[in-house]
Amino acid sequence: MGFNCGIVGLPNVGKSTLFNALTQTAAAEAANYPFCTIEPNVGCVGVPDARLEKLASIAKSKKIIPTQVEFVDIAGLVRGASKGEGLGNQFLGHIRSTDAVIHILRCFEDEDITHVDGKVDPLKDLETVETELMLADIDSLEKRLAKLNKKPHMSSGESKDIQDLMQAALALLSNGESLVPKKGEGSRFRELELISDKPVLYVCNVSESGANKHSDAVMKYAKAHGFESTIVSCSIEAELASLPPNEQVEFLQSMGMSETGLAKVIRAGYKLLNLSTFFTAGPEETRAWSIKTDSLAPDAAAEIHTDFKRGFICAAVISYEDYVAYNGEAGAKAAGKMRLEGKEYVVQDGDVVHFRFNV
Repeated sequence: MGFNCGIVGLPNVGKSTLFNALTQTAAAEAANYPFCTIEPNVGCVGVPDARLEKLASIAKSKKIIPTQVEFVDIAGLVRGASKGEGLGNQFLGHIRSTDAVIHILRCFEDEDITHVDGKVDPLKDLETVETELMLADIDSLEKRLAKLNKKPHMSSGESKDIQDLMQAALALLSNGESLVPKKGEGSRFRELELISDKPVLYVCNVSESGANKHSDAVMKYAKAHGFESTIVSCSIEAELASLPPNEQVEFLQSMGMSETGLAKVIRAGYKLLNLSTFFTAGPEETRAWSIKTDSLAPDAAAEIHTDFKRGFICAAVISYEDYVAYNGEAGAKAAGKMRLEGKEYVVQDGDVVHFRFNV
């Protein structure tokens, strides 16, 4: 399934720089003035997972296919965006259908990079952006309810349920209450595709010197409210992305880093959305698949093809550790490490699976 994230934040906080680094492209122009991102930028990247290379080596696969994450970068939001100020409001529709929101917060001081409010204060920035998202959702709900009330078939069960859901969300938002689900909780309003209802990952954009009082304040806020957060230096990520792959490891080591910002954001996103990874491996390809944690085998099979779920018979499962330890499927099977699991099996992160089905 992979997942997709909308990137939001004030102008000049590093949104487009991070987007460029994450997607390793120059698709989003990063410049030191508000609204340089005029059109929404969309980029897909493979999720980094060292296990893929190891599995492919053992299975002698012709190709490797990682699971994908999509990033959607829109113009910076400003105070009054919900009423038409700035350009970000024009593109909010592009992130209504995303799985989660990555909120970039400026946590660095730099006199050469302007701040729209003249002062670095990430918690104030956070409040500004989240208020505008809530106001945009209030406006959207009011318009949708007005249209729904004009329909003659309002008595139908489906319309009444939707109306009740809209009114409940509108009441909460109008009272200034957040709809963002806490970590590990599902959303009551998911089918309404409200921006302020999506799981949020706060990304603190720091300078090369790392964490500071600004990022500490954001991390403390996120923890207190049950949200996910991580720290990334967009400038470091941009420099890293410009290097050839063989020089990136050396650069990371020179900066005292063990992984890229992309890996940190992906891992935090997986945790935020409660996702796990299983693999398929063979001579043609080794491939990673994302599923909701605690997914049953037939639901995992459906990620490959709906026919796999419809005609599910069983799943031949080898843990990643056993697959590596016994040098592949044949060795694991000979050692009794391959299991045949039924419909009630909960697929575990790292499982190497072959589904058997009959349609």
